[in-house]
Amino acid sequence: MKLTSSAFDHEGKIPAKYTCDGDNTSPPLMISDVPSDAKSLVLIMDDPDVPKELKEDGMWDHWVIFNIPVSACDIKEGTEPEGTPGSGTAGNTNYFGPCPPDREHRYFFKLYALDTKLDLPESATKQQVEEAMKGHILVNTELMGKYERG
Repeated sequence: MKLTSSAFDHEGKIPAKYTCDGDNTSPPLMISDVPSDAKSLVLIMDDPDVPKELKEDGMWDHWVIFNIPVSACDIKEGTEPEGTPGSGTAGNTNYFGPCPPDREHRYFFKLYALDTKLDLPESATKQQVEEAMKGHILVNTELMGKYERG
């Protein structure tokens, strides 16, 4: 399974347009090679580089969406994929772009193919989604981009 974007390469720079310094709109994402036995997809975007004095675990959850249809292959720029929105660190249930407070941060777009749909309510946290996914992940992949405020 692959997750790519026409806006930035893996380990490349995320354009400011997709951040708090720009339109804060989601980048275009392309999904390919989803296993034929997958029943749903999960997309999580997080930042593990948050200063510990701001967040003890150093992790900021930007985007959590689960029960995405396996037919989703083209998530257009500025759109939310079909599926159930989870809750990010800021309480957001939609895309929340990079906005690092101190230096360059890494942003991981993680995609999981599951053998089931998750029985969770809207606004479930990343931790709840990760717990519910245990034992159901067929394959996963990630796309990582970097951003530093000018």
